[in-house]
Amino acid sequence: MSSRDEKLNLKLGSAFTNLGLLNQAVTHRSYSGNNNERLEFLGDAILNFLIAEDLYRRFPTAREGQLSRLRANLVKRETLAEIAREVELGEFLLLGQGEQKSGGSKRDSILADALEAIIGALFLDRDLPAVRERITHWFESRLKDLSLEDPQKDSKTRLQEYLQANRCSLPDYTVVSAVGKAHARTFYVECAAALLETPVAGSGSSIRIAEQEAAAQALITLGVDKAG
Repeated sequence: MSSRDEKLNLKLGSAFTNLGLLNQAVTHRSYSGNNNERLEFLGDAILNFLIAEDLYRRFPTAREGQLSRLRANLVKRETLAEIAREVELGEFLLLGQGEQKSGGSKRDSILADALEAIIGALFLDRDLPAVRERITHWFESRLKDLSLEDPQKDSKTRLQEYLQANRCSLPDYTVVSAVGKAHARTFYVECAAALLETPVAGSGSSIRIAEQEAAAQALITLGVDKAG
């Protein structure tokens, strides 16, 4: 396999022994008939199972409905796309020319599908414990943030609602840098919004956390929240 596959494998913690499976996992149907759709199907089922198992053990008193709500939030397309961006998966996707030109490597649906395909491929290459280890690593910060209580609105949601109430466009979040090794990265994000004179910044161990920090700083700058 190519050095490209080896580089991606390093970003995934050298999880794969069969780089051919990894290559297939990042191959979109627009690029080849030997694509990642079947692996995505398998990975989706495995991801749902492992997240359900973790939630079942983590919240022994939770009702079925509560567990379902938490799982749905964790495995939704937007969350999977965030994780895919954190490992810079987009630059490794194999896309047809048309899909590439239309920005397919940045599209949430394609990124999320590829991440699920990687999960399916890793299961076939290794075993369930190896997949569990990788998923735990990817979802660790998100799992720690969970609560059975109805969550209060987060900073990104509150900022969006504040801007909409003032008839402004939605905020724009940009990842400006990422430092550190793949297993311990810090992401730096800027948030630009119509009512802000200059973008404000946030950082965190995931893009999601960095965006929330930037949104929180924006709310302070706009006078909606108080510092500290």
